[in-house]
Amino acid sequence: MSIKELDKKYIANTYARFDLQITHGNGSLVYDENGKEYIDLSSGIAVNTFGMADSVFIKAVTEQLNKCQHTSNLYYSEPCVKLAELLCQRTGAKKVFFGNSGAEANECAIKVARLWASENKGEDYYNIITLKNSFHGRTITTLAATGQDVFHKYFCPLTEGFLYAEANNLDSVEALLKENKCAAVMMELVQGEGGVMPLSKDFVEGVVTLCQKYNTLLVIDEVQTGNGRTGTLYAYQSYGIAPDVVSTAKGLGGGLPIGACMMFDKCENVLSAGLHGSTFGGNPIACAAGVSIIERIDNDLLSSVQEKSKYVFDTLNGCVGIKSVTGMGLMIGIETEADASLVISKCMERGILPIKAKNKVRLLPPLNIPFDLLKKAIEIIKEVAKECAQ
Repeated sequence: MSIKELDKKYIANTYARFDLQITHGNGSLVYDENGKEYIDLSSGIAVNTFGMADSVFIKAVTEQLNKCQHTSNLYYSEPCVKLAELLCQRTGAKKVFFGNSGAEANECAIKVARLWASENKGEDYYNIITLKNSFHGRTITTLAATGQDVFHKYFCPLTEGFLYAEANNLDSVEALLKENKCAAVMMELVQGEGGVMPLSKDFVEGVVTLCQKYNTLLVIDEVQTGNGRTGTLYAYQSYGIAPDVVSTAKGLGGGLPIGACMMFDKCENVLSAGLHGSTFGGNPIACAAGVSIIERIDNDLLSSVQEKSKYVFDTLNGCVGIKSVTGMGLMIGIETEADASLVISKCMERGILPIKAKNKVRLLPPLNIPFDLLKKAIEIIKEVAKECAQ
């Protein structure tokens, strides 16, 4: 039996896979089982920060693998400490908790918010406001935090205590803060699974003011937007705001599973021994990978992300077959006149691998994708969008 047949036989049917088996890659190029070459515009859904077979990543992981693959959190571990130090130095966070995924990072953020509110406002201040069209994970609690009914179907009752405001509508947020005892407002600055929709700067600044007014925490979900993806190390930095809690994952590990919950001044000492934990959180190999990623997300790389982003927006906006282009940095959504799935299918035939977000073609290439490959890919997307619209 082929890999695809064995997959259908033995793997839980939770993914609508493309008819494509990726066997290997190098940088922003990947190859299928027949040797066909593709320009990767998804990077494992914003995970492979520096693309496939990245030599710095491989060296860091291999060196750590040859020392110690796991210790448990009963002991100290240098890679874990070093990555936490880097994140705190680059963000101003005071403490970091490591898990294994974005959902775990968000679970930790939710626990931190509720614990802080319980200690500072009262045990009945447990509600957390999130935004409609948001996505925060697939555990029962992060599903409850997700502001999309389509993800709730079949899994009720969900964890209680989540309220949904309209994105870019301050009155909606304040009405919920007035009427409910709240611990926090939690939001993505670019709603990724919601269609790559950035929040407006005025709205975000207004939410900061409301959190101060009602003494609630501001939690920013940077699972997809973080680690250089939007043109700053974390998206909140481009908005000029100071969150209380930031969650991240995906690109942090460059291809290995890791999540992080960063706690700032208000929450620095909220977690104490026994209140939270993770068997694999802070794993030395994953943290060594994370160090190799964060150390290289410097001003030059971030400037190049911004430059590439501007090129994509300038090139695609107004093109035949394209209705709109949204997003930030190299987290881009393209609304096409033709069905996005058709456009993606035709792009794949021509050696380009974008993915989908709601009704849009979504681009999440490696941050260091060479300009010539990016230009080639964007020209093909332009051509395909036009052809499919006719």
